[in-house]
Amino acid sequence: MAASAERARRGGEGSAEQARHWRYAELPGVDLLRAHYIRRTFVRHTHEHFVIAGIAEGVDVFRHSGADRHAGPGTLALINPDTPHTGRAGAPEGWRYGAVYPAPDLVAAIAAETTALRGAPGFIRPVLDDPHSVALVHRVLRAAEDGNALAADTLLRVAVTRLLRLNGGPLPQRTVRTAGARTAARARAVLEDSLADPPSLERLATDLGTSPFALLRAFRDTYGMPPHAWLTDARVRRARHLLDAGTAPADAAVTVGFTDQPHLNRHFTRIVGVPPGAYQRERKNVQDPGVGPLVPSGA
Repeated sequence: MAASAERARRGGEGSAEQARHWRYAELPGVDLLRAHYIRRTFVRHTHEHFVIAGIAEGVDVFRHSGADRHAGPGTLALINPDTPHTGRAGAPEGWRYGAVYPAPDLVAAIAAETTALRGAPGFIRPVLDDPHSVALVHRVLRAAEDGNALAADTLLRVAVTRLLRLNGGPLPQRTVRTAGARTAARARAVLEDSLADPPSLERLATDLGTSPFALLRAFRDTYGMPPHAWLTDARVRRARHLLDAGTAPADAAVTVGFTDQPHLNRHFTRIVGVPPGAYQRERKNVQDPGVGPLVPSGA
């Protein structure tokens, strides 16, 4: 029994891809993940929170700032909020990792209390070789699974402080200076207001007084992905909020503009790493401690 629990806790070391995406009530503003992916690929997407992923086995390859980054055992993948990136296995065995996703205001509060960083803090390098921090991330997850609030909160703050001291700096402020960037920002605002019924690229460009290809270039240069990819990412992000609020996956799918639940399932899993049903079940009662089952990532 103990051996079985340990295998589940370690993230599914068998051949099947498995993942658990959950929250712990005593760590507000933090998402938690344990996963073992082999063939899973993540399309270009962003996160509202920071990504602090400690790689335990295998290699994670992710596209970030125009280059492929490789994170192997003992390293961390560190991604700032709203930063486009992808993800895939860099080894036949895939990659097994644990991750914490702290909210920007939590990271800012920790930075203000424990570092000399000023302004909105963030990470400088997307990959950091630091086995000690990797161990801290996995200890946070273990404490959350065990319902040990004091340990989970303490270890999280220690980990974030260490990473900011080793690899921290002020986040660059995104300023809208060029005409193209201003047009892209206006296009993004239109798409945010019309997730369920977005205009075509041609109509959007015409309404903004530009051409489709000029808008496409400006949007990609400003936000790191074309408008249709950004729209899918935004729909999944909105769907997550709806699922967290208790909306059924089928209803969330239609509300954000997907044709049906299978359509949501496909895109949600390619961005979040677990299907919306499994995501919602794990997060429905964040008060329950203990190790939940790792589910097949494509269930």
